[in-house]
Formats: sequence, structure tokens, C-alpha cells
Amino acid sequence: MSLPRILIAGGGIGGLSAAIALLQRGFDVDVFEQASELREFGAGIQLSPNGNRALASLGVFDTLHRLANPSDAKEIRLWNTGKSWPLFNLGDAAVRKYGFPYMTVFRPDLLRVLADEVRRLKPDAVHTDARCEDVEQAGCKVHLKLGDGRVFTGDVLVGADGVHSKVRHALFGQAPTLFSGMIAWRTLIPMERLPEKFRRSVAVNWVGPGGHVVHYPIQGGSLMNWVGTLEGGQWNSPPWTAPAEIEQCRAAFANWHEDIQEMLSHAPSVTKWALCGKPMLDGWVKGRATLLGDACHVTLPFLAQGAVHSIEDGVVLARCLEKYADPETALQRFDAVRRPRTYAMVQGSADNTSRFHNPALATVEAAEKFISREWQSGAISERYHWLFTYDVDTIPV
Repeated sequence: MSLPRILIAGGGIGGLSAAIALLQRGFDVDVFEQASELREFGAGIQLSPNGNRALASLGVFDTLHRLANPSDAKEIRLWNTGKSWPLFNLGDAAVRKYGFPYMTVFRPDLLRVLADEVRRLKPDAVHTDARCEDVEQAGCKVHLKLGDGRVFTGDVLVGADGVHSKVRHALFGQAPTLFSGMIAWRTLIPMERLPEKFRRSVAVNWVGPGGHVVHYPIQGGSLMNWVGTLEGGQWNSPPWTAPAEIEQCRAAFANWHEDIQEMLSHAPSVTKWALCGKPMLDGWVKGRATLLGDACHVTLPFLAQGAVHSIEDGVVLARCLEKYADPETALQRFDAVRRPRTYAMVQGSADNTSRFHNPALATVEAAEKFISREWQSGAISERYHWLFTYDVDTIPV
């Protein structure tokens, strides 16, 4: 008996991860991407040990590791004084504890490595200029309708088409986009422009009242990925991203430490992003169709787990479809295994907002007490250990 044919709407990190895991297991897979080419926003991404464990399962960890920046440590710094506290050791310490490192990578590099592996397994698997428009189910088949009128039929459909998912809309109806009230300012700064003091293999998280800044090196240390997030923003409608003036960004962080201002003075350009979400669903599956990644568990980026959990989704989905002969049973099991974990991650990310942006951080004395309590080793372990120990290949499905 032939294995089910799988249609995947969305050629991002989650969709390609699912495609690799399924192709490895002998499924016939087609990926439909609305853009004219596979591409990601040119920014950095943090890959924690659980994400790298999943990438190893997909057979691409070694390739990506050669392109990544190993991170020696993460640290907290106070927004106005610059005082620093160690968050946790990474690199060799992470390998000893979790079996895999913590890395920072360039998002387009990650996407390219995944796409290359998909095409190695099935050269014609990816269809570009293929925008999902609607979904229909009839009997044991799922029909994916594209914007140009083409219709593709498969045994299972995976909606990996992001926060504004057309598959989610088709399966569960229109859902509002929920603006968080926070705006992220993003830039990539050539490291050669920055003074030597910034050229460390360390992920730095500046925390302050109403906002925080994260920066770390990527692409072998040639670029600094810089993201600053502030509360109290106004944003009423799409598009949810827009170019911005560098001086606007500097003004937004005017009272922050001179290191923040110095980095921004060397930034070539800045983009503003509205941080948005969607209501949580009671289930991701309808018949022979399921959601995956940001289509069903979009998150604030305050645990650095959004993309990592999409990769995990892909492997676990493939394991479920391999184990259960009935696709609907397999999808229901995927939902049961992944939804609790991903929703706990979404909640954990939201909870970190108050740790990164707390009013207690306004004064040095209060900040010392707050950080000593909220970022001491026991609290850190409680928030991160359950994430980092997850093994996509051994969790029961």
C-alpha cells in the first residue's frame, strides 16, 4: 500500500522541516509557497539545544553548524547603567548538559539549508508562485486551491502558511489579528563598523521598564543582529511591518545606555514590526488537514522558541503519520502531542514580557533585587530546562 500524499501550504521553516521529515519516511510531498522564491527576512535567529536536536533528526545540523555562530553565553544588562549579569553558559556547557549547542544563525541560511535538503530528497517538491486560496475536503481527499485557479489533491494537507494562514481561515474561519501593543525595531549592523567591545560571541539581553533590546553576532561574526522592543506602540492595520528612519529608532531608545546608541549610530537601516498574535485554537485538525507552526501557535519572541517549535512540529507530525495507518488518527495524535507544549511555550513567552519590561527595572536598587530574584539559576532552569531537553525522536507519539 502506498503512503499518503502530503500537501504542505507554506515554504517557510516549519513547512520545509515537515517536508524533510516526511520525505525521509517515504511519503510523497509537495510544498506550495506563495512567493516567487523561498526566502526569509534577513535577520538572526537563536537555535536552542532542542531545536538543534530536531535539526539533527532532519540530517541538516552539521551543515547549519558550519554556517552558525556558536554562542559562548547569554547575559542580562540593565538598560541605563549597562551592568551585566550572566544568564546561562552556552557552547560547550550546553553540549555537555543537553547534547547540542546553542547557536545563533542567519534566518536565510537556515531556510536555504532546509530547502536544499528538501530538493535533494525530491527535486521537484517545491512549487513557488503558488498562493493558497482555499481548502476543500471530500471523502478521503483534500483539495488545495491556489490563487491562479490550479487545484492539487492529496491525502493530507498541512497548513504551514504563517500567522496570516489561509489554511487556518479555510478550516476554522476568520480570526482577528491581535496587536500586542509592542513594536520591534530590527536592524543588521556590519560588525566591521562596530568597536571591538561588541565583537563577542555572546547573546545580550538589555532589560528596562517598558522595553528590552537583544543583540548577538551572526554569519560567522560578520553581522550584528539587533532587535529592540518597546511597549506603548500604535498600529491599527496591515501591513504589520514598515521601514523606519534610524533617527526615529535612536529617539525611541534615547534614554538607554550609550552602547545602545553607539550600535544604532552604525546601523545602515531599520525596520519596524508590529508584534501580533492570533487567538489560541481548541484544536488544529479538521478531517485530513492540520495546522503547524505560526499558523496555530504564533508567539511573542521572548523565549526564542517560535521557529524552533515549528521545526519540532515537522518531525513529530512525520512520526505520527508514519506510526498510524489512518491519517485522521495520526493528525489527532499530532495535535494531542504538540498543542500542550507549544501553548505552554506561547504562555512562557508572554510571561517573559514582565521580566524583560518590569517597572522595577527603572531604578538601579529595585533592578538589582528584581534581576537577582527573577534571573537566578533556579528560576532560569525552571523556565528553560523543559524546553531544552525535549527530544523529537523519543517523545511518545
